[in-house]
Amino acid sequence: MNKAPVPAPDFAPSSAAFTAAGLPYPLLVEEIAQLLQDPTVQVPPRLVQALAGGGSLFVMPAMDAHCAITKLITFTPANSSRGLPSIQGDVLVFDVATGQRRLLLDGPTVTARRTAAVSLLAAQRLAPRKDGPLLIVGAGVQGKAHLDAFAEGLGVREVWVASRSSASAAQLVRHAQGLGLVAREVTDANAALADCPLVVTCTPASGVVLSALPRDDVFIAAVGAFTPQMVELAPSLCRHIAEVGTVVVDTVDAGHEAGDLLQAGLDVARFASLADVVRQPGFSAPGPVLFKSCGWAGWDLAAARTALKAAA
Repeated sequence: MNKAPVPAPDFAPSSAAFTAAGLPYPLLVEEIAQLLQDPTVQVPPRLVQALAGGGSLFVMPAMDAHCAITKLITFTPANSSRGLPSIQGDVLVFDVATGQRRLLLDGPTVTARRTAAVSLLAAQRLAPRKDGPLLIVGAGVQGKAHLDAFAEGLGVREVWVASRSSASAAQLVRHAQGLGLVAREVTDANAALADCPLVVTCTPASGVVLSALPRDDVFIAAVGAFTPQMVELAPSLCRHIAEVGTVVVDTVDAGHEAGDLLQAGLDVARFASLADVVRQPGFSAPGPVLFKSCGWAGWDLAAARTALKAAA
């Protein structure tokens, strides 16, 4: 006698591989652009609770007409010395109509891929030159995600990597070479600015990593600093681009989160957001461009929408 089939679970496992498979960069970038034009999207302020030992707990809800999500993650900077990920947690995805849980996604994978996809969308719309070389400052999870995204979405063929850890830089260089890219480690990120029209900074943001004035045709995606106390870019660099070029923030929430810009004494509220760029065809971005990314639960919602479509 044949056994009855076992019902499929009502949600998918939160493995990194499952999550990554549901978030291909081309579809994720497209979904982010669509989300920025969706009037049903709601993103309440995120809760950031300090934890004993220097970590933080993030509770990040977001919703649209069909889908509601909450990202629950911890950020523990000290984990880098323990050999553990600095970001851990999950993204829970619910159906608005029924309240049923639809997906359970790996939080670090969502964070890495949606952050890189947001930078890629900004680069596609704003970068004066898209051919590279690409300079990546910081060779951790975000460095790898941005390398993958820019190689796939911009066609970058050459990558320079700068990191405090030569071992991490060498590992990322080998990964790039495995993708068929020309890649090398550089020890002076400031000197490399003269040769690289594409730049991503994705460090722990514990101190300034770029201070030299960049090329006039540069696009910098500054990712690491997402609190007023964090910083990657020198105030003089930020003020220079604000004076002669274009500064764009990922969301209006950057007004109280963008440490690089706040520590430069800039009025963040006067800068355009990525939503302005997407909603205005032919958005003008003269001169060097600085895209300041701080993170937003709306990006996690876009990732959930992408993963739901992939699962369907």
